[in-house]
Amino acid sequence: MTAPLVAVAHGSRDPRSAATIQELAGVLRDLRPDLDVRVAFLDLSAPRVGDVISAVHGSGHTDVVVVPLLLGRAFHARVDVPAAVAEAQQRYPRLRVHVSDVLGPNRRLESAARRRLAEAGAADDDPDLGVLLAGAGSSDAGANQLVRDVAQDWQQRTSWTGALASFAAAADPDVPAAVQRLRERGARRFAVASWFLAPGLLPDRITRLTREHAPGSVIAEPMGADPGVADLVLQRHAEALAAADHPVQYSRAQ
Repeated sequence: MTAPLVAVAHGSRDPRSAATIQELAGVLRDLRPDLDVRVAFLDLSAPRVGDVISAVHGSGHTDVVVVPLLLGRAFHARVDVPAAVAEAQQRYPRLRVHVSDVLGPNRRLESAARRRLAEAGAADDDPDLGVLLAGAGSSDAGANQLVRDVAQDWQQRTSWTGALASFAAAADPDVPAAVQRLRERGARRFAVASWFLAPGLLPDRITRLTREHAPGSVIAEPMGADPGVADLVLQRHAEALAAADHPVQYSRAQ
């Protein structure tokens, strides 16, 4: 019996966030009807990680794979997920809890964000377009650099005036500064790509600031229940099980 997959998201007071994560879980179940897929949250939403792992244990499973639905290795990945897993393992020492890598960096995330941007109406061949790749922002410099690297790659692969990372909090540039920089490069139109998995407070802040400083901009939806994201979650599940069986041979696929 394959170990269940517990997809762990951050959680939000915004009900759209949990609903989006549940939609993603639905795509996972469609792709792998043989796999027991469950959703848990670190904070602000239910069910919490410990409760879901308890339910997995109660169902008689001996192994479970936790897949953090996180786009980078910032505080939540380094601290919150390991703490929640450690607490669960103390309660159920015979349950083997395997934790996968986070989702990013990975080309499938970049492709998902680009698909959402195209769906919103942004064209790759528009030389007057300035694109903001909007992320949450973090005290972790590496997490912010990941978003900047994606934006730089997009700039090199398109005809846009430019592509810049922008952040909702904790990092620079913010939306007004990014819009100004793109205007200085010659951008006449603007679009916002979403480096978010689900809606919530921070994506809404990005939207509000964009409408204030670049009215009429194209604003993409978060990646959400994108099939490519779902494929990546399943890949992380498989990698974690492979690592458990062959720890020396394991390496994270990009």
